[in-house]
Amino acid sequence: MGTTNLNISVIDKRMLKQSEAASYTGLAIKHFKASCPVRPVELARGTLLWDRRDIDRWIDTMKADHVEMTRDDILDRL
Repeated sequence: MGTTNLNISVIDKRMLKQSEAASYTGLAIKHFKASCPVRPVELARGTLLWDRRDIDRWIDTMKADHVEMTRDDILDRL
């Protein structure tokens, strides 16, 4: 029996269309538009693209502001 090699090259895009950026964050487009402070870049005339690295930094700041609650903290709030 012969062997087969499969070479797949995947290139992650850095710049994303609005729908791709929203999907990347896990948000619906309308929520992405309303909540994402990341400004798009106009690489080609009339083509707005969002930089994945800027989106990652925004998400990281959201996580940095998040305080991890312990079980006791949660029970105290009840």
